[in-house]
Amino acid sequence: RPCLSMLKLEPLRSLFNPTALTCFYQTLREWVAVESDSSDVSKRPELHHMMNLTADKLRSLGGKVEMVDIGLQELPDGKSIPLPKVVTAQFGEDPSKHTVCIYGHVDVQPAKKEDGWATEPYNLTDINGNLYGRGASDNKAPVLAWIHTVEAYKALDMELPVNVKFLIEGMEETGSNGLEAMIIAQRDTFFLDVDYIIISDCGWLSRRPALTYGTRGNCYFFAEVEGPKQDLHSGVYGGTVIEPMTDLIGILDTLISPSGKILIPGIREAVAPFSDEEWKMYQDIEFDMENYKEKLGVKDLMYNNKVDLLAHRWRYPTVSIHGIEGAFSASGSKTVIPAKVTGKFSIRQVPNMDPATVKKQVTEYLHSVFAKRKSPNSLKVTMIIGAKPWLADTQHSLYEAGKEAIKKVFQVEPDLIREGGTIPVARTFQDVTEKSIIMLPIGGFDDGLHSQNEKMSRYNYIEGTKLFIAYLHEVAQIKKV
Repeated sequence: RPCLSMLKLEPLRSLFNPTALTCFYQTLREWVAVESDSSDVSKRPELHHMMNLTADKLRSLGGKVEMVDIGLQELPDGKSIPLPKVVTAQFGEDPSKHTVCIYGHVDVQPAKKEDGWATEPYNLTDINGNLYGRGASDNKAPVLAWIHTVEAYKALDMELPVNVKFLIEGMEETGSNGLEAMIIAQRDTFFLDVDYIIISDCGWLSRRPALTYGTRGNCYFFAEVEGPKQDLHSGVYGGTVIEPMTDLIGILDTLISPSGKILIPGIREAVAPFSDEEWKMYQDIEFDMENYKEKLGVKDLMYNNKVDLLAHRWRYPTVSIHGIEGAFSASGSKTVIPAKVTGKFSIRQVPNMDPATVKKQVTEYLHSVFAKRKSPNSLKVTMIIGAKPWLADTQHSLYEAGKEAIKKVFQVEPDLIREGGTIPVARTFQDVTEKSIIMLPIGGFDDGLHSQNEKMSRYNYIEGTKLFIAYLHEVAQIKKV
């Protein structure tokens, strides 16, 4: 029987009995047990299995399900392997109703117990009401919560208030290979009758439920400095050559000041002005700076007030230096002068920045700085990622519906927040389909996405499902144009 065959609901207020809840948790346990790590090609059979599990679950509810072939993934050795198929599903085709498309993913980040997990990462473990396991919050429980939402209406023999489509992928954690081409190809078919797109691949900022209306983009750079034809002994050659590592450290140091000010000309000037209205929104957000500092394990933060901190986390660009390839990094000591080193850094994008312009600004700036060093070494600057930011209108009826649904389920007004990270598919959906988009998170602020001991609380999983049920009802109330 479906998980919710024993479910009893009141309109928009779900009362979940123990049988239904046990089935919820068991389904999540089965999904977490699948090591659907999209970064590890040796686990590709597991990833294909995960996509089949997802399709089977949607079929069991009577959905019109397709598994869309999105082609091959080329490996570094020149070989190719099939990408996991994208699962699409449709429930309802009533032209008098709105049609929503739910986006999610069921691939996960790598995880090993020896990395610092307190539990086995692929064995869902319940500790004090928290369900620990890789992918529990990112993004398997939210995907299941949306599936349970459809299941709830069907279990009660209630007609869905809107037509519901699903698009579930298996490569999100490694860049959504093949997805953009699939969205473009199906713009005038699968997406033709879609009114709204809902993404639940994010989390709350605090214990207060939230609606997310923006994400930062990302430009990721390699700065490669090359000198001698091979690595050199620092005792034999040190002091006779200009070292690539010294050049690289020198130019990386010119990207950002100790206070966090980006030094590349033109970057800060492109940022959309911080309006009084936006300042007021930030001021009203529930956020504990001391708790945040404690959680990070740092003595001080870059800014000492909530508004400045959140603004620089969400709506201002930042430079982060991630690492140096080619440098000696193993334990112990090695007196080597690397012949070639590659610095890796990124600049988070915000409105009104453009990745193509940023690429030009960064490349020209670093070459001008490098030229002043008068080094005989060579510099090559490459941008390998150029993802645009995404921003929605919080006055849109989708967000009004979200506020109403949250008030019905949680009896509070939601925070309106942005994400500092990048969810590229949001901008892809916006640019390709031109549909309205909302991010409706149910993940907790302390879920540990991408980290050790990732979890989804029982509370967020169940109350999040109730929220989704209520949200579909609210979306149905939007006047159809």
